[in-house]
Amino acid sequence: MPAKHDINKVGVESSDFPILCETCLGPNPYVRMSKQEFGSECKICNRPYTVFRWNPGAGSRFKKTEICTTCSKIKGVCQTCLLDLEFGLPVQVRDAALGRKNQAPTSDINKQFYIQNLEQQMADSPDGMSFDSEVANKAGREMLKNLARTDPYYKRNRPHICSFFVKGDCKRGGECPFRHEIPEENGMQKQNLVDRYYGKNDPVAKKILREQAESKGMKAPEDKTVTTLLFLGLPTCTEAEIRASLAGACPWVKPTDVRSLTIVEASHCAFVNFTQRSMAERCAEALSAQSGIEVSGKRAKVVWGRSRPQKGKAAATASASAEGSSSSAVATEASGSS
Repeated sequence: MPAKHDINKVGVESSDFPILCETCLGPNPYVRMSKQEFGSECKICNRPYTVFRWNPGAGSRFKKTEICTTCSKIKGVCQTCLLDLEFGLPVQVRDAALGRKNQAPTSDINKQFYIQNLEQQMADSPDGMSFDSEVANKAGREMLKNLARTDPYYKRNRPHICSFFVKGDCKRGGECPFRHEIPEENGMQKQNLVDRYYGKNDPVAKKILREQAESKGMKAPEDKTVTTLLFLGLPTCTEAEIRASLAGACPWVKPTDVRSLTIVEASHCAFVNFTQRSMAERCAEALSAQSGIEVSGKRAKVVWGRSRPQKGKAAATASASAEGSSSSAVATEASGSS
């Protein structure tokens, strides 16, 4: 078998046309692209791939593909912005709403083997696509439709902010191809393409999920010691069934991440206590996006637990301090009257 037909010996990726979203492609129907075979290294699989470069329209910066078409098909994302092609949302938001688990490895050797196998699957599939995730649920898909933009957001194609202008050193004036604006300190400046692709630590996705959770009354409590989620309206079920439903809705949750699970049959509810606050917040955001959790065919409501009341020495110390403050206030009033 020739080397170019052996999937284990092909170390490059070639394509005739990029996989792009409508926003990155731009409003111009007659866009002109430049094509360079093996022009760069894919940011995900580190293989040489065909680079496409174009100008989306007037007042926009030149854009180019950042990942290869194989990695784009695996996740179903745009090759340039790495956002979902169907909804235009970050991968982390899509996977959280649809209950998908990222199965792509991150090490070099396993990553190459994984992508080669998926290339073979895509070659055998009728539509040429292969997603490394499970079938979406209806509630999550409806939520994504509500969050998705109806029209392309072409402002995303604007030139970057001039770093010299921010420092006060830009001398180009109106001829500068970059924007002369002061950036807003909103935590969105540090974005990583690899993290966006794998759906990890994406600041834009975290903001969207946090706002979605708060709109449904799932705002995280200020007390950082609260790591408990409450499942309300549960049918008659066992702890194993709840754990299986939680693993299906939040595939990233490991059995060791749940410290305890207590079922109250009289109230048809369950208390799920996590070992870490970050894991509880991530599950709360995902379950709020899915409109609850489905257990034994019935969808239950998910809310945050409350802070525990002070007990023992802490309560005694608090009451003593309160009594001390009240007695000092009485003494102050008595001295003032005398």
